[in-house]
Amino acid sequence: MQRAPVFIFNNAREARDFGLWLKENFNEIKKQAETTTKTGKLIEIEQYHAGKFLFLRFDYTTGDAAGQNMVGKSTFAACEWIRSNYPPTKSYILDSNFATDKKASMVNTLRTRGKRVTAEVTIPEKIVRSEMNTSPFQLQYGLRVSTIGSFMSGAVNNGLHSANAITAISIATGQDVANVAESSAAIAYSETTKEGDFYYSITIPSLIVATYGGGTGLATQRECLELMDCYGKGKVMKFAEIVAATVLAGEISLMIAVGIDKQKRTSEWVDSHDRYGRNR
Repeated sequence: MQRAPVFIFNNAREARDFGLWLKENFNEIKKQAETTTKTGKLIEIEQYHAGKFLFLRFDYTTGDAAGQNMVGKSTFAACEWIRSNYPPTKSYILDSNFATDKKASMVNTLRTRGKRVTAEVTIPEKIVRSEMNTSPFQLQYGLRVSTIGSFMSGAVNNGLHSANAITAISIATGQDVANVAESSAAIAYSETTKEGDFYYSITIPSLIVATYGGGTGLATQRECLELMDCYGKGKVMKFAEIVAATVLAGEISLMIAVGIDKQKRTSEWVDSHDRYGRNR
């Protein structure tokens, strides 16, 4: 989990010198940041220089908690120590928006915020044809075409609707639902194997979930986590895998439904909404 302050100087040279000082004093900054938490550990401070500004990303591990508030408090303690011990500092802003909290971004797609998790499946061709009424090639081709649409639109997700599964699980298990904005970024890939089967994977690069702290302790939400053996410390990795598997199942389901039955000239996607929509 990250918090991203920006330090402001009189000129670019001062900002550059500050970056060198940060590297030399990382161990002391780490010590100051960790005085506010038993769980959080500062592992790195990334630096991004622009003019007279030095944007930083304080990277922490946060155990089984999501940790946004935890790292905010830790980073504030660190920044106050820096300001007291580095006189050239003009001022700083505790969060510069570079952590992109509650927003999808390319930096978190590449660098990860929260958990990075991949789910994958290989479905035999005979099941694709008998149960899904399509072929591995058609499924693969559909993803290739829709990926072009994602690229053209500037989206950070070439899947279909990962936000639906993540939102449903988040509400049920006491997660911060606003995190879906960044958690729903996803990278989908498919291929037809040499045996003719359908392989599909989805990687969620910034999944923010917790099994400890916050809303996870509410009675109903805790019960939902306990049903999956995912409540408490030491459970967050398992929980992240379950979320990713649920996303994968939903992606394949919609992938099939969006297709058009060429013989009947119908769309399962449209028909199901007509039949089961809440406005009916």
